[in-house]
Amino acid sequence: MMFCPTPVLSPERPTPLLSARELSKSYGGTLAVSNVSLEVLPGQALGLLGPNGAGKSTTLLLLAGVLKPDTGTIRLQDELDPTRSSVRRALGYVPQSVALYSDLTARENLTLFGKLCGLSGEHLRERVAAALALGQLSDRADARVRTFSGGMQRRLNLAAATVHAPRVLLLDEPTVGVDPQSRAHLFSCIETLKQSGIGIVYSTHYLEEAERLCDTISIIDRGEVLATGSRDELVTAFGGRIPTAKDKSGGRKARRANLESVFLNLTGRSLRDG
Repeated sequence: MMFCPTPVLSPERPTPLLSARELSKSYGGTLAVSNVSLEVLPGQALGLLGPNGAGKSTTLLLLAGVLKPDTGTIRLQDELDPTRSSVRRALGYVPQSVALYSDLTARENLTLFGKLCGLSGEHLRERVAAALALGQLSDRADARVRTFSGGMQRRLNLAAATVHAPRVLLLDEPTVGVDPQSRAHLFSCIETLKQSGIGIVYSTHYLEEAERLCDTISIIDRGEVLATGSRDELVTAFGGRIPTAKDKSGGRKARRANLESVFLNLTGRSLRDG
């Protein structure tokens, strides 16, 4: 069922910033990720689109070096070991849950994360200021995070992942629970980061987010990548025609396929409660 467009073999094609080949990971007897392969190019976003429990978060944890795959390889910074600190500094990771110290200020959080990534002195101060500006939090830099709204915390969470200027950004459902204004700003931030040449892996189950932000989309379910391609390539290959209500003549009408129809055709229509 896998669909991957044939890459254009050209000297102009950039080298992937991050690539994974046939990653698998089991928890006990449960296979969470099965033979997942992907690559991330400079200035492009790869969407991991799947229902709850599809294996998206586990895949990102493998890419980040937090989990070790049972099988498969990950190449980052032309290295095969993403757990090495010199390699991991090329990554920024935004987990589903907000990962901030609530008793510290926004500036203190960013300073701490910057130091953990090896920044110091004037360069650290410049990067903290840039991260605050990215999240539009400069005016709240010295306020404690516990006073922030959910949307502000999500914006700071993204800022913390970019303070060390990573080459690859891993985003695990970064807009969960945010207000529309903060969501729109997060989208703007991600588009700005893409324009700067950062490669992005964006995990989501929101179809409109994948369509808006991602150049390539991998639909994943039950730990397997079912199809990979651009939005238009996926619709062409897997969209089909969707019957709707009968028209006045008694015949059945059909509307054009879209990413929703692709998603449901590949993953099914049964409810996912876990």
